[in-house]
Amino acid sequence: MMLRIVPVGDDGETYRAPDLVFDGVIADLVVNGLDHAEAPGDFQAEQGLATQVLICLMTDARVHESELRDGDENRGWFGDGFDLAKDETAIGSRLWLLRRSALVDGIEQTAEDYARAALQPLLDQKAVSRIDVSATATREKRRLDLSVSLYGRAGSVIYSQRFALLWDQASGLE
Repeated sequence: MMLRIVPVGDDGETYRAPDLVFDGVIADLVVNGLDHAEAPGDFQAEQGLATQVLICLMTDARVHESELRDGDENRGWFGDGFDLAKDETAIGSRLWLLRRSALVDGIEQTAEDYARAALQPLLDQKAVSRIDVSATATREKRRLDLSVSLYGRAGSVIYSQRFALLWDQASGLE
């Protein structure tokens, strides 16, 4: 089985894409065109916070060997295991560990915990003052929705997005 994280837009609300091109499996940074007035050929930086959220949630974090099931291969950047500076935090989420899990009772709390831990660097760096995460399972649709809201220093919502974490059979919806 494969786990995909898909941003879900609300009706009537324009979904502003982050500075990433995402095909449902792989994401890459967007580069400005050569005709861009200020930064031709440079990385696009118009949706910084949305981009950071996606990188935090969609990058697979390395995990401790005890968290792996038989046959699992650890993911994430191998350098996070030995090359972190004193104040540096490894990026990524453990949401990928849920790919072999059924939508059992309690999976919502696990998904929320994994998402909060992945987004913690945004709090540590003071990019946001508060993070709210909630997960809702819709078992008949084989879907887990994750809602993320980030708050600025003034206490107002500066980012709010819902993500669908879909459980797909490898031979099914891919």
